[in-house]
Amino acid sequence: MELKTIRYTLENGIATVMLSRPKRRNAWTGRMHTEYRWVLAEADRDPKVRVIVVTGDPEGKAFCAGADMAALEGHSEKGRYDSGTTDDIAKPGYGVAREFDATFAYHFGLTKPVIAAINGAAAGVGLVLAAYADLRFCVPGAKFTAAHGRFNFPAEFGLSWVLPRIVGLTHANDILLSSRVFTSEEAMEMGFLNKLLPEADLMPHVMGYARQMADGVSPGSLRETKRQVYTDLHGDAAASVVAAERLLEEMIKHPDYKEGVKAWMERRKASWQG
Repeated sequence: MELKTIRYTLENGIATVMLSRPKRRNAWTGRMHTEYRWVLAEADRDPKVRVIVVTGDPEGKAFCAGADMAALEGHSEKGRYDSGTTDDIAKPGYGVAREFDATFAYHFGLTKPVIAAINGAAAGVGLVLAAYADLRFCVPGAKFTAAHGRFNFPAEFGLSWVLPRIVGLTHANDILLSSRVFTSEEAMEMGFLNKLLPEADLMPHVMGYARQMADGVSPGSLRETKRQVYTDLHGDAAASVVAAERLLEEMIKHPDYKEGVKAWMERRKASWQG
């Protein structure tokens, strides 16, 4: 596959997946999701890959700023949700357990650990990506938000399942019910992050951690331990994702979605119909 929105490199057993739409703050599109899943599938089946690191193009000054606004406007114009992907999209992590066979929940079916090196803002899908990583390292001052509330969306892609299991119900409700912006310092206090690091130290630390993991833990142990963690934890992410996607289809038809997009574009307070 020709990669236009993802940069993929492999060095000494560590695969780096870089979200790269720097002029759009590495915002998510159907094309990016298609490429992301393709490179994950390639990395997962490549015996030379031991650890996967996901980060944002530093020129974009964000990890992932969420869904591209052009895509959000497109949903509004169509009056329905369009993922921008096709039925033949790669399915990394599928087939391991029914509970993992859904969008983003597929991370739990991968045989390699995924480390998120969060080098800037993570909003909407960016927060989802970080949440489904196995480990999260971040720079100080980065901003996070679930974002869905301002667009009349439900909590997206199983965040209502995964966040309570990472940070607990109290913090998850704070993040999801308010859709507020919170900082990496708050995320660290909540237990969402493994470590905060100065920008200059982030990638060296993450690559060193990945190197230690790749060198110090057998591939079989990494594979089976990861599977144990998520198999034992689950009861059931896919159902959460499917329910969220059903709600998304329903709620995007409501006038509050169009109002949310319009208010966001006009930088004003939305006038909700409720």
